[in-house]
Amino acid sequence: MDKGNYSVITEFILQGLTDNPKMQLPLFTIFLLVYIVTVIGNLVMIVLICVEPQFHNPMYFFLWNLSFADLCYCTAIAPKMLVDLLVENKRISYNACALQMFLFGFSGDVDCLLLALMAYDRYVAICNPLLYSVIMSEKVCRQLITLVYVIGMMDSLLHTCCTFRLSFCRSNVINHFFCDVPPLLVLSCSDTSINEILLFTFGGCIVASSIGMIFVSYVYILGTILRMRSAEGRRKAFSTCASHLMAVGIFHGTILFMYFRPSSSYSMDQDKWASVFYTVVIPMLNPLIYSLRNKDVKDALQKIAATSDLALKTLSPVTNYILIK
Repeated sequence: MDKGNYSVITEFILQGLTDNPKMQLPLFTIFLLVYIVTVIGNLVMIVLICVEPQFHNPMYFFLWNLSFADLCYCTAIAPKMLVDLLVENKRISYNACALQMFLFGFSGDVDCLLLALMAYDRYVAICNPLLYSVIMSEKVCRQLITLVYVIGMMDSLLHTCCTFRLSFCRSNVINHFFCDVPPLLVLSCSDTSINEILLFTFGGCIVASSIGMIFVSYVYILGTILRMRSAEGRRKAFSTCASHLMAVGIFHGTILFMYFRPSSSYSMDQDKWASVFYTVVIPMLNPLIYSLRNKDVKDALQKIAATSDLALKTLSPVTNYILIK
């Protein structure tokens, strides 16, 4: 290809969620509230797991990392999306677009693999409780988390580098509200078949291995639960797994719908609205799912709330005295 016939693209223009001026302010308000809830919810989970000794175990160690990944996941997308809902100039520099794609891909891969590790953790806890502390030792957990971050970083870096090595000569207008692989491939005048193969191969391996580990783990978990004689034991085991299964269903269902289809079936106008769900909504739902359906988390939150209320009541007379003086 003769590159001399094309100007070098140094920035992209994001079309955003909508061009309707009447919808922009309501959408900004809604997604700002969603983002605030996401940040607060995930930060509360991170702090709670750090400060409460009862949460210093593998299950909550993985949940801590899931909350951290969700926080990065949403923050890579939401602030720019919110700004673009208020301004006409929706430009994003070439390097910023590449950085956003990398952070989004990295956080998404970490989320995906963490859900698999959490399923394995539940398998060991329910099917091999006597060996749990040996199999899921602190050293092993840290090694698994390191592996997850390394895989996520390498996969995201691969897709980002391969995408931004393409020539973009058709247009610099991205029909999306963030820099993602499929809408950028549409803009390229280079052969994108290698990129599509890499997306399906490496992305497919990560998703397939995650779903495979989750499926196998829960097959063994279900068999163990059905053999339990105690109804209370079965109820407790099901309750422990319910939150994780809900998070898995929401996350993987959306990812499979979005990415693992032939390129001819992509509809950017439709898909970018579906993208809102897994980039903004799911990171908000995860801490709610794990807190509202987890008795230990709810008890810890109530304990902290009660402690804070007692502290305020204790300090109230002192505060009033100072104000009077």
